[in-house]
Amino acid sequence: MASLMEYIDKKAAALLDILLVKQATVTFAESCTGGMLSAAFTRHAGASAALKRSYVTYCDAAKAEMLEVSSRDLALYTAVSSPVAAQMATGARRQAGADIAISVTGLAGPTGGMAVQPVGLVYIGCAVNDGVRVIRAVFPGNRDMVRQQAALLAYRTALQAAAVL
Repeated sequence: MASLMEYIDKKAAALLDILLVKQATVTFAESCTGGMLSAAFTRHAGASAALKRSYVTYCDAAKAEMLEVSSRDLALYTAVSSPVAAQMATGARRQAGADIAISVTGLAGPTGGMAVQPVGLVYIGCAVNDGVRVIRAVFPGNRDMVRQQAALLAYRTALQAAAVL
């Protein structure tokens, strides 16, 4: 049985293939995945033609400075929220000038969770020409499993967006 990392790698390769054919670009804005999306994407030859930029914005200040996430919304909703995931994606797309932007923010654990924001809670943002959408998911498992499941969902989301460019 293939590992989650192998599935992530396959999805990254599939996304790259679509983007190259369509001459389109992507940018990633990662928090809890810490660069996992970018690392998987750049494992493949030709990635430089499709990856505009990649942002690892682990702290709130980086989200505000680099991606234009509202400090007010960070304080009001926290970094692990739908509004912040949406702003991360739209800010990354705008800053990079990419066709697609994917953002990931969440609580990978093992600590930091509470009833309204449990460990494993992740938001994936996807910004494309017609706007932005956010997916909420709660993943089981340890820190690595949460991060890998989030990366896999992010790639699935990017592939859906790329298919309709």
